[in-house]
Amino acid sequence: MAEARATAAEPLTYMLRRLRRQKYHLIGAHSAVKKCLWVHNALVEGRFCYKCKFYGIESHRCIQFSPSTLWCWNACMHCWRVRPQDYGLSYSDLTRLPYVDDPEILVEAAIAEHRRTVSGYRSKAPERLWREAMNPKHVAISLTGEATLYPRLGELIEAFHRRGLTTFLVTRGVRPDVLASLEEEPTQLYVSLEAWNKEMYEYFNRPLVPRGWEKTLETLSMLPSFSSPTVIRVTVIRGFNMSEGDVRGFAKLIELAQPTFIEVKAYMHVGGSTERLSRESMPTHAEVRTFAERLAEETGYRVASESKPSRVVLLTKLPGPIIRYGKGCPRGWEEEDVGDEFSGEYGSPEPA
Repeated sequence: MAEARATAAEPLTYMLRRLRRQKYHLIGAHSAVKKCLWVHNALVEGRFCYKCKFYGIESHRCIQFSPSTLWCWNACMHCWRVRPQDYGLSYSDLTRLPYVDDPEILVEAAIAEHRRTVSGYRSKAPERLWREAMNPKHVAISLTGEATLYPRLGELIEAFHRRGLTTFLVTRGVRPDVLASLEEEPTQLYVSLEAWNKEMYEYFNRPLVPRGWEKTLETLSMLPSFSSPTVIRVTVIRGFNMSEGDVRGFAKLIELAQPTFIEVKAYMHVGGSTERLSRESMPTHAEVRTFAERLAEETGYRVASESKPSRVVLLTKLPGPIIRYGKGCPRGWEEEDVGDEFSGEYGSPEPA
């Protein structure tokens, strides 16, 4: 009972404690770094993530970072992170950052925390890979929460770029005002979609603020104005958004956004999502590939590559090999998929 009272009185403290147990390295008042499973796989097993195969990102040199660790405007059913309301906590305090840390401090701390997470691999990994890992070259601003709730996001991206790191920014697209006013664009901009109409969005993404769907459409309409490459990430969930009608629905959004790339990716049954969705909701790679091929036919994009371990298929209209941001995998574009198909990029379910 005492713990329940403390939880109700201090939801942020309670959730931050949970994140620490889940091996998040918390930074300042609202940010975090967590070692991606693929950092371990690259250093120990010589296996690299799909972003390495697709875009040349060196998995072991990639920082998984969030400037908005708990704060989000959606409570998506497929989210692998534990949400406060899963434990009866209010989300009323979690739609706006209570403080705003300086971006320069966050960047330095993120790099330092990444180094700390890989420092212990010196005896486990080839010397060259370990030394490279200690000098990160990329940051995925996508770990958890909604990154665009951090009001100094453009300055943060600029600070990473000044230090020679490329940036992939992932958003649910609910803050078109922030994206429109970025001082500096990310190296690549992702918008994640699981729904293609308002009814689906309100059911599955559980928005915590009004007009979430309308804001998403506004974001999609802005994408052609970006000079950086853009990506629509379509997360497919068996039994929810993989029908022929869904193909046509997503195709209409893609026509609006005209992204450089489309990533069709399976929902992965890991983490907090296992309490909301069944394992049967997770499609096989073959099902993802079939959906991606139909989406390609409907949109005029082509299948450019795929990664079976992460159950993701890449579509584009660009001819030839795709933009490369780093040295990438040992065999580059032709890298073969090896390992367990359910290794995923998120690892095993997070501990309580």
